[in-house]
Amino acid sequence: MEDRTGEVPGMPELSQETERGRAGRPFGWAEVTGPSMVPTLYHGDLLVVVHRGRIRAGDVVILRHPFQQDLLVVKRAAERRDGGWWVLGDNTYAGGDSSDYGVVPDELILGKVRFRYRPRKPDQRSPFALARWALSAVRPVFADRSASRRLRAR
Repeated sequence: MEDRTGEVPGMPELSQETERGRAGRPFGWAEVTGPSMVPTLYHGDLLVVVHRGRIRAGDVVILRHPFQQDLLVVKRAAERRDGGWWVLGDNTYAGGDSSDYGVVPDELILGKVRFRYRPRKPDQRSPFALARWALSAVRPVFADRSASRRLRAR
């Protein structure tokens, strides 16, 4: 079963649009599919990605899957280790992170997520629901400095 991006639902991947126009541009966008970053990011969220810059522990990053390099994933860079980054999903039950595939080499990290846009749902029609959506639709994505504590807890 595939979704509109041609990928299997539930996998922690991004739309391939992240790759289009990446060369030469400092910013790009991506669409989240799957539950691996809930509650920070949800299926359908659109992300603004910075393709240049330093990655720090706690940053939400876009990367190529180490074993399926045509698959783009979004994870939190939890800890710098020999050979690259240990990455984790914010949803501990979804899997699909360094617990499964180990350290991610630096060359597979494509960029850092700066903002997320959450599209309005069709059932958000009341004035209260529209106002609540308008106030929270666009948000910056901050680094979570407690990521290394979560790593030790696993």
